[in-house]
Amino acid sequence: MKAFLFASLIVLAGCSKKTPPPESPASPAPEAAGATVPAGAPEPANPAASTGVATAGPATAAPAPAPKPAEPAIPAYTPSGDVSEPVRAAIAAEDRDAKDRALDAGRKPGEVLTFFRIEPGQKVGELFAAGGYTTELVARVVGDTGKVYGQNTKELLDKFGRGPIMDRFAKPVMKNAVMVEQPLEAPFPPDAKNLDAVICILNYHDFVWLKADRAKLNKAVFAALKPGGVYGIVDHSAAKGSGVRDVESLHRIDIDTVKQEITKAGFKLDGESDVLANPEDPRDWSASPRAAGEKRGTSDRFTLRFVKPGKLAKPGKPAKPGKQ
Repeated sequence: MKAFLFASLIVLAGCSKKTPPPESPASPAPEAAGATVPAGAPEPANPAASTGVATAGPATAAPAPAPKPAEPAIPAYTPSGDVSEPVRAAIAAEDRDAKDRALDAGRKPGEVLTFFRIEPGQKVGELFAAGGYTTELVARVVGDTGKVYGQNTKELLDKFGRGPIMDRFAKPVMKNAVMVEQPLEAPFPPDAKNLDAVICILNYHDFVWLKADRAKLNKAVFAALKPGGVYGIVDHSAAKGSGVRDVESLHRIDIDTVKQEITKAGFKLDGESDVLANPEDPRDWSASPRAAGEKRGTSDRFTLRFVKPGKLAKPGKPAKPGKQ
């Protein structure tokens, strides 16, 4: 009888104590643990399923970081069949920056530089080289036996910084290029004589609202060129008859104004190309890169080739008509 009572007390004592549920194992988030969860893996077992006791669910994994936006695709650009081989090779160089390549389709440098007769071994000046997109291409074309003068004004570099252009000129491919910081009215150093070409890409209109003495500038270009040398101009077209009205507001200039100013300095108009023409452009929006947005590279642009009279410039074919 005593043994029975003692056994009963033991059973009652055991029943009065609650058995704690087993602890749920820690489940660190995959990122924190440096692990990955295989696709299709079964969910981890819930300890409460067998005991009927509610427990805290598994730790929630930290949300994955948002994926980085994909790099914008570089628009396709294939130079036309008239583009010279040295120019074609310069554009195709594998070490060109992606940001430069992204501009090619809108600027068609192959057709433009061929139209301006840029060739290996030449000496070339560029007015308002800015960040040096075209300067680098010209440096690649003229090669080690040529020379390029990339001109910017002190005011331009003070405003936008010298870092980008200095980085550009530090490239090995620019060893034959000279970074020039001089006023527009005297754009090149004294040793820049008998140049084969001087080019100005999309900036002649800026010379107006910057109040540069364009007559003096064009005379300086004339003096720097050898007889037969090319003065090449590309710019955004303004409405016919508008003159210089839109040079600051829309960054455009009337083609007839450019022709009049440059021929007045002694140059002869030698050719026109519509490779960058766009007749569908209403010419009522700003072509400035900062304002154009998605329209950049679609403005109606004229491409003019002037020559300094003297030795007859060798004949060249104008670029094929094109529109963007």
